[in-house]
Amino acid sequence: MKKTLPLLILILPSLLISCKKKNSFPVEASPISKAIKLETQTITKEQLDRIPEAYRVKVENGGTIEHITYLSKRYFGDGSQNEKKANVYLPAGYDKSDSSKKYKVLYLMHGIGGDENEWGMKDENSLVKKMMDNLTVKGDIQPFIIVTPNGRSGFDGNPDNNYLAFYEFGKELRNDLIPYIDSHYQTYPDRDHRAMAGLSMGGMQTINIGICECLDLISYFGAFSAAPTSYDAARVSSALTSHPELPVNYFYNICGTEDSIAYKAHSAAAKLLPRLTDTLKEQENFRWQEQHGGHDFGIWNLGFYNFAKIFGTSK
Repeated sequence: MKKTLPLLILILPSLLISCKKKNSFPVEASPISKAIKLETQTITKEQLDRIPEAYRVKVENGGTIEHITYLSKRYFGDGSQNEKKANVYLPAGYDKSDSSKKYKVLYLMHGIGGDENEWGMKDENSLVKKMMDNLTVKGDIQPFIIVTPNGRSGFDGNPDNNYLAFYEFGKELRNDLIPYIDSHYQTYPDRDHRAMAGLSMGGMQTINIGICECLDLISYFGAFSAAPTSYDAARVSSALTSHPELPVNYFYNICGTEDSIAYKAHSAAAKLLPRLTDTLKEQENFRWQEQHGGHDFGIWNLGFYNFAKIFGTSK
């Protein structure tokens, strides 16, 4: 024991320094790393089956997907000019030269580990495209445009800070992306025909940015497993109550009951909102959906399918 004690005294400071550098947990166990790992796991057949099979098949002569670039700024950073990428789904029959036909727009956001391609909106095999094509062809919804941007508004050389760029996206959405889409596509350029939705970090952006910063631009919202940094219900309800002239047409939420990353935070942000503000009413313009599942695309694809029907059947 006497020999061991001096050795411990020598080793302990090194251990404490090491723990401090690693934020008291190994990198692979950090919440960010865990979220990224879950986002990229393979979807099981059981999860996929939550979407009716008839809506998961390819449609001949369906919609198209365009890959665009637009100019923005590094709002998280030095404010310099920044060229951004996004994917745009255009429904079947869309004609850029026909200004008489207007479309609603959904801005669909990715999670912390993804980018504009995380929703798979890259080619004909896109599940989002298949669902949209089938919903439209079957007459379940009116067609609308979908935009999947990169939700990071800037870049930091320190990878530990990269996630902070998500919180500056509201400036990009307002100043750059929405103006670009409205000027290049046949859209209804008003809040009653715009929606924002997203998974995990994108769900946080829908709540923190869509509702609390851009309520004058957007009126339909969908949060799928919103990230732990989502504002709490008191702050969200305050933002809604402060603008009675800007009604919410619909706020849809879904989260897996076994989601150890998002359930606690998402429910704290949204589940009780109808009790805190008259702006939202159950069965009218608000839904909280709990579904067996974790932090995965089984929940998020189902969330998109349900939200697409809500937004696509609105006036």
